[in-house]
Amino acid sequence: MSTTSTTAASTSEHSEAARAFLADFRSMSTFGATSGGGVDRQAGTAADGQTRNWFRGLVEGHGFEVRYDAVGNQFALLELVPGAPYVAMGSHLDSQPLGGRFDGAYGVLTAAHAAIRLKESAAGAKFNIAVINWFNEEGCRFKPSMMGSSVFTGKLPAEQVLETTDPHGTTVREALESIGTIGDFSLDVAAYLEIHIEQGRSLEDDGLVIGLVESTWGANKYEFIVHGEQAHTGATVIADRRDALLGASLLVAAARDIADEFSTDEHAVITSCGEFTVFPNSPVVVASRVNLLVDLRSTDPDVLATADAELHRRVAAIEARANVQIERGAEHVWASKAYDASGMELAAASAEKLGLPYGTVRTLAGHDSTNMKDIVPTIMLFVPSVEGISHNEKELTRDEDMLSGVDLFTELLGRVARGEFV
Repeated sequence: MSTTSTTAASTSEHSEAARAFLADFRSMSTFGATSGGGVDRQAGTAADGQTRNWFRGLVEGHGFEVRYDAVGNQFALLELVPGAPYVAMGSHLDSQPLGGRFDGAYGVLTAAHAAIRLKESAAGAKFNIAVINWFNEEGCRFKPSMMGSSVFTGKLPAEQVLETTDPHGTTVREALESIGTIGDFSLDVAAYLEIHIEQGRSLEDDGLVIGLVESTWGANKYEFIVHGEQAHTGATVIADRRDALLGASLLVAAARDIADEFSTDEHAVITSCGEFTVFPNSPVVVASRVNLLVDLRSTDPDVLATADAELHRRVAAIEARANVQIERGAEHVWASKAYDASGMELAAASAEKLGLPYGTVRTLAGHDSTNMKDIVPTIMLFVPSVEGISHNEKELTRDEDMLSGVDLFTELLGRVARGEFV
């Protein structure tokens, strides 16, 4: 075959692989689809189970074996070197309520397609391949987030997770049993790779296609319970009220004030509040209790510690002003930590080989790689998000950027599988 015909055949094969990825992405996005163009696939729901079964069918059709561990992490296994440990890749298929099609799901499908491509040219591989769909990364139905990878890395006990309940009292164990994705599998991992949409706009603003993630932001997440006393909104004078909703609102304002105070610092602080649950939530009753979440994030551990101390210092003043008691419940914390420098260099070399513009970024959000980097060498990559929109039905990553990410991930996986990383 001439050089020209060989090039044409290679281009045709690449086009076919690209079409296959986009077709699979469209198919995957039909599960839990919402009217606004997003998905609602909260962990352990029927929609999540349907997506997991679809993914199982996809990879089993390419010769993978699918297994589940005690907390529902889904492993698609490709044995290339019998007895060798695994290069693991993955992300998550669960979503936020009315979430986007790309968050997490893009990374799982990209990992699968990269492994499928590698299978056809696996000469020189020193490791086996595992594609992982982590359970409950989002943490919206069951708390905390990154639940499956937290158990895998030993940060949470499996039994505690299995007994965790959603707001309706359903346990994780019951949810997993209802969708048939619970087992007892374990995996020997040598390295971990993850690709994800950026969920910010720095790549798009800078005209880049690939983000090499150098570190995570630190994050402190707290559950607060504000205790007041139920009363009549008309008959009870202000001086006699113990308004839990007022106390919760002041806590929200305090968190925002702290973010504003650090807004000009080299290491900014981002604060957020969410998941308000108001009791009894009646229009004519002063709230007796409010449950809410507050989180603080920063790249610098000292700055984060200062902001955290300031938040808790303000709690006493809020209690006095609103005449309430504020209880601190469960917490979920991860530290700012760098990803493997040699992994970033390997990813950069892969991007240069493919001619893809890349740059260095940090991740403000938590990902399963946030846990995995603490136990094995880990590489984290981003592709652009249009206008930085995420956790929203309007979330979008362009086809050409998705496909560039698949190409890069395939090149990187081949290098890691041949032993160039570990």
